[in-house]
Amino acid sequence: MGHLVLVVDDDPIVSDVVRRYLEQDGCEVRLAADGAAGLAAIEARRPDLVVLDLMMPGVDGLEVCRRLRRDLPDLPVVMLTALGEEADRVLGLEVGADDYVTKPFSPRELVLRIRSVLRRTTGSAAGAPDGPAVLTDGDLVVDTARRIVTRGGAPLSLTVREFDLLAFLLGSPGRAWSRTDLLSRVWGWRFGDQSTVTVHVRRLREKIEDDPAAPRRIHTVWGVGYRYETAGG
Repeated sequence: MGHLVLVVDDDPIVSDVVRRYLEQDGCEVRLAADGAAGLAAIEARRPDLVVLDLMMPGVDGLEVCRRLRRDLPDLPVVMLTALGEEADRVLGLEVGADDYVTKPFSPRELVLRIRSVLRRTTGSAAGAPDGPAVLTDGDLVVDTARRIVTRGGAPLSLTVREFDLLAFLLGSPGRAWSRTDLLSRVWGWRFGDQSTVTVHVRRLREKIEDDPAAPRRIHTVWGVGYRYETAGG
């Protein structure tokens, strides 16, 4: 079998549809009907990726994601959210989801999103074309081949998308990128909610900046998007 994917959703119809499409794509799939069962399944056998429903009774998707980011920060999470609930999507991203798909969703789109995230975890990051395998900025070191980031010699816990975003920006310092550009080049989306980029930039700043409120590395370019400035200028 291929990658192991855990689907955590209290709707058995949704879970079964997702399972069938993922199995057709070559994945091994396990199901959990609620957050508590999902956490137990992860403890018993770590999956390669978790598909996580946001709204569930008991331990909801947000709490599951919080615990995963605390204990398994590099485990990819794709969150399922209700259509039109932008605040919920943003909240899901803020607690550490790597990607999201809104309900009702196309199962094929979900499989493509999952495949994209899994590709990032097994391949190199979306850095600059033909760029170096190791990117540095002062005490910040990004090893794109091993997908490891250190700052001052200490490892940083980044999600899949946070790593990709950092590698891409650091791979092209001094250039301003729009949120649309970043959605396309880092996420591989032709369209999507630009707040996804905003939330990931905010989370990334909290991990690599001395003062996230006054960032020296990832600068906001008003009316455009973001630009990475290295210590050397």
